[in-house]
Order: sequence, then structure tokens, then C-alpha cells
Amino acid sequence: MIPQIETDEHKALRAAVAALGAKYGREYITRTIAEGRHPTELWNEAGKLGYLGVNLPEEHGGGGGGITELSIVLEELGAAGCPLLMLVVSPAICGTVIARFGTEEQKRAWLPGLSDGSRRMAFGITEPDAGSNSHRITTTARRDPDTGDWLLTGRKVFISGVDTADAVLIVGRTEDDRTGRLKPCLFIVPTDAENFHRRPIDMELSASEKQFELTLDDVRLPADALVGDEDAGLLQLFAGLNPERIMTAAFGIGMGRYALSKAIEYARDRTVWKAPIGAHQAIAHPLAQAHIDLELARLMMQKAAHLYDTGDDIGAGEAANMAKYAAAEACVKAVDQSVHTLGGNGLTREFGLASLITASRVARIAPVSREMILNYVSHQTLGLPKSY
Repeated sequence: MIPQIETDEHKALRAAVAALGAKYGREYITRTIAEGRHPTELWNEAGKLGYLGVNLPEEHGGGGGGITELSIVLEELGAAGCPLLMLVVSPAICGTVIARFGTEEQKRAWLPGLSDGSRRMAFGITEPDAGSNSHRITTTARRDPDTGDWLLTGRKVFISGVDTADAVLIVGRTEDDRTGRLKPCLFIVPTDAENFHRRPIDMELSASEKQFELTLDDVRLPADALVGDEDAGLLQLFAGLNPERIMTAAFGIGMGRYALSKAIEYARDRTVWKAPIGAHQAIAHPLAQAHIDLELARLMMQKAAHLYDTGDDIGAGEAANMAKYAAAEACVKAVDQSVHTLGGNGLTREFGLASLITASRVARIAPVSREMILNYVSHQTLGLPKSY
């Protein structure tokens, strides 16, 4: 017997979020971008309805679900044309890490607000000279021997949504007392902390969520700003990175579905030479192929989310990378084919697809490039030797 891919509860969640997305739509997001503001109304309503924290523990105000449920939320909002990028960061990465590894005090302080949307947290790992090589992270934390406080120094780039965040979960490194080597650790850094500075990065990408460069110059943090065990940094780090990849897949699948829906509607209605253009295989077949690619990517995303939610971190790592790769490629192809289907209309503001040409590339680039995913699969899955 073939197992059910989605439960009735998942189908109901998908339908409910789709209805919320239809209420706002692409026009709402386009308007917020033009006005230079954030999609606060949608964020707040999604929070009140319980969608933002659907993956977080019930005892801390969440829905008690997992990344499976949160990915449904992001995918359906994306399919309606109004994805919320901070869903990837605030509840998926930061909320997950705190829920799994935070102290009880950290959970009480942060999870209820992350669940209902009243508080937001950004995530800071990328550095100017580190890129995809997390071993080259130079943001360091050292103890103040007199107070026990942490002093955090370093730089981060391409950090999303810092201007709306109450804190940033920063990936830094501390020195191992036994070996003297630096090891990764996670710190909750309030955005109003002294010596914490942000600078907006001028992006050609049109998005409600802005990108920032961060400078931390001996930012003083209390001892309890450290999340989890100082000796379990990599485990805690990848507990956040796997959900990030799964949610990026949801982001790409939703965007691809939105673009494809516009192209299908156009292909049904646009008539040339006495027949709708969708009757011609040259138009119909590429759209069918795009749909197939998106459906296949969704299956891998569902597998990755299931593995993660059931505690298989190793299996989830492999599947999450594959899902992110498949979804990014499917998204780019769906957007390109949708724009091409509309011809000149695909580049007009009226149909709203041209801006997705740039936006669709995000899933190929962030949070890890497709080339690094191919490296991961070739090394970890296929057992081939490394080239670096």
C-alpha cells in the first residue's frame, strides 16, 4: 500500500494558508516594496493564526508541529505570490535551534514571541572572507575573566531582516581550552547592543526584506547569551542549517508555482491563429515539464522535512541539500518558462513576472550555492574524493 504523502491535517493547513495568501497576493508584496516597508500586516495575521510558530513547541506558544508544517506555510504563501522570507530565518532556523538546544530561560524568553510573530530573530553566519567555508569564520568570542561575560568581535554580510529583528543568532567561534583550536558557537545578540552596528547592502533584488552587513566590535554579552553547549557547536549549527535548506526549497517551490499559474492562465486565454496558445505543444509541453519538476522537488522536500522531524539529522542533511538543489532549479526554470510564455507581456509590471527573474536566482545562491551542494552529494553520498 502506498503511504499517504500528506495527512488530512496537512491538507487542511495547506488550504487555510492558501486562503490567507489569496487575501494578500502579489499586489500586496509589490506595494510594500514600492513603499519601502515590510509586509507587517501579513506577518501579524499569520502570527495570530498560528502559522509562524507551527513548528515550535506547544508549551512555548507554538503549534507543536515541525519543519514539515512550516514548509507548507511558506510554500502556500509563495504560491499566492506573497512569501515571507523571514519564515526561513526567525522560526525555522532560530526558533528550531533555541527549541532544541536553548536553556529553559532562553525558551521562555524567545519562543512565545517567535511563535506569534511579536518578536523576530535574524541569523548571522556568512562573512566577507568565509563564504561557504564555515571553518574560516573569524567572528570570535572570548570570556571576560573578571565578569564571565562574552566579548564578541567580527563581521557578517548578507544578513536578512536585521532592521525588523530584536536579536541576531550569531555564529562565532570560541577557543577550546584543551586544544587551543577555535570551535563554532551560537550567541543571541540583541540588535540594540552597544558596539553592534548594521549597514544596509544596496541590492538590485527587489524584496521587502533588506540585507545588511554587521560589525561587532567587542559586543559585551552576558554568559547566558550562549545557546546550548559550548562543545556541541557543529551539531547545533547544522540543526539550524538543515531547516534553512528545507525552507529555501519551500520558498522556491512556492515561487515556481505562482509563476506557473500565471503562465497557465495566460496560455488558456491568449488566442493566436484561432486557438489558445496553450493548445500548441511548443507552449504546453515546457509548462508541463516545469510542473513535473516542481512536483518532484516537493517530494524531496517532504522527505527531507520528514527525516528532520523524526530526528534523523544525518539523513535530513543529505535530503535537505538535494531538496534545495532540486527546488532552486525547478523554480528558475518555471519562472523563465512562464515569462517566455507571456512574451513581451512577461516583462511588464501588469503581469508581475519580470521581477521574479532575479528573485528566483536567490534559491540557487543562498543559503549555499548549487555547486557546494553538488560537492556535498559527490563527497558524502557518492564517496568521491574532495577537490579541496
